[in-house]
Amino acid sequence: MLFLLSLKILNAQSLGSFSAYEQRPLSQLEIADLLHKDLTFGKDSLIRKPTPIREKHFFRAGTEWFLAQAFPASFNRFIRKDPYSYISFQNFIDHQRLSAWDWDDNQFTTNQIDHPFHGQIYFNAFRSNGYHFYQSSLATLAGSYIWETAGETQHPSINDLVNTSFGGIILGEMMHRVSRNILSRSKHGHNRIGNEIVASIVNPINGLNRLLAGKWGKITDEYDQVDSSMISAAIDVGLRRFDAKENDFLNEGKNAFYARLRFNYSNGEHNFKRPFDQFNVNLEMGNGDSSFINAVNVHALLYGAKFFKSKKGDHYGTLNAHYDFYNNDAFFYGAQSVNYNWLSEFRYKKDNRLDISVGAGAVLLAAVPDPYLLYGASRNYNYGSGLSYRFKGVLSLLKAFKLSADYNGGVFYTISGNDSYYILHGLNLEASLRLYKRWSVNLNSGYFNLQGHFKEDKYPDFNRAYPFGRLSVGYNIYF
Repeated sequence: MLFLLSLKILNAQSLGSFSAYEQRPLSQLEIADLLHKDLTFGKDSLIRKPTPIREKHFFRAGTEWFLAQAFPASFNRFIRKDPYSYISFQNFIDHQRLSAWDWDDNQFTTNQIDHPFHGQIYFNAFRSNGYHFYQSSLATLAGSYIWETAGETQHPSINDLVNTSFGGIILGEMMHRVSRNILSRSKHGHNRIGNEIVASIVNPINGLNRLLAGKWGKITDEYDQVDSSMISAAIDVGLRRFDAKENDFLNEGKNAFYARLRFNYSNGEHNFKRPFDQFNVNLEMGNGDSSFINAVNVHALLYGAKFFKSKKGDHYGTLNAHYDFYNNDAFFYGAQSVNYNWLSEFRYKKDNRLDISVGAGAVLLAAVPDPYLLYGASRNYNYGSGLSYRFKGVLSLLKAFKLSADYNGGVFYTISGNDSYYILHGLNLEASLRLYKRWSVNLNSGYFNLQGHFKEDKYPDFNRAYPFGRLSVGYNIYF
């Protein structure tokens, strides 16, 4: 419980905060036009009122953090009778040695999806009880560490520590921000119960704490009322054609249902130094031979600054956190990375613009398939780290036509598994035409490619490709 004491000490501290997003942030004027939020004018620009300081509830936060450990441990011990759940204090002492740490053999989806979701419980136990981003991140890291060293008798897992902490922080802050945006709509007393229900679905821990504090269903407090963020979403539904065998989706491909949700959160360009003031999420689904959820991509700016303003546009430097999950008929892939991006925005008159983003950074941890590996009971993939590089360009004309190119690449070397290295390419080209008000038609084509190169001759290299084309109808929503 030492970390709980450290958080208690941090109550009196005020750490700096920062923000970011992979694409250009909306200006305060754009947000004000769409949302009519409460803003005050500065000398040269629109400035948001300072965020109120919330009361911290240390005992409640610590209790929820502890229960996030106790519930799964008790379930494994008394319901599942899992042999790894018969823990003792000696296990905890033994796991403090650096040599005790290892890599686990859980399934791909367990490590890449379930662990980040568990991590957000640690995060929001503190975030929804008045603690800021950095204190809540510390709670997530501590929760993951305690579970790995004291929650089970097996060796603590390196990959679980990364996935639970990094993924939990990203997922947890997004849930906190979105639920706060929903609650801010109740400041005039309109649709309080409906907003409260939706906000509780998005962030159950915050809904629980509002219930415990007697605030559930009531007019929101000052902290939620000053939220000036804008949320937009695009829902696309249509058909796709793909091929994972012959690398020729036009002649040899299969047809399948396709759906995509793109979600954007923007809190304006007033504060580039606060984490998660800008983020976006891409979720792709479709029926295939081996998967339904095909892609989950999260991009959140952590820190940024405007470098200079030219006659035709603005130029930014930003630090981004990324979570990528791919699962198609050719291969699966999951990774957490941090990139530094150069963003340039060019304008021509009012309704034409070109946004360009180029970035590179580190792949902290990637999970990639290995057809020659069976690690433990169920792990058929390697873990590695390496280099990430990205590019995105978006051309918008007359607010009706949009042409975009999005590339995600990486090279990473195996840390756990067969001695190897991998190269990833992901390219998506898309054209979108607005037909009527919020309706659009979208045509896009892309190519995913994963190459595996193995040191030992008995393991042949592989090259797996997934080309595709998609035609869909889209509907755009502004919250």
